[in-house]
Amino acid sequence: MTVDDGRERRSVRLDSPEKGLYMGPGIWREMSNFSPDAVLMVIASTRYDEADYIRDYDDFLASVRCTQG
Repeated sequence: MTVDDGRERRSVRLDSPEKGLYMGPGIWREMSNFSPDAVLMVIASTRYDEADYIRDYDDFLASVRCTQG
């Protein structure tokens, strides 16, 4: 898993069922290198709404710059 807040980019290896990763709002995430038996579970506090998500990394960076002033 790669996580990015617009200032720092980090890789997190989730290699056992005991590991989880909490990500709040405003985090760009990239998921890759799944094993054949991997399971990805998402738990959210609100219902999914497509309009709530930024799909383009450049748009994400622009939104981060706007919130930083």
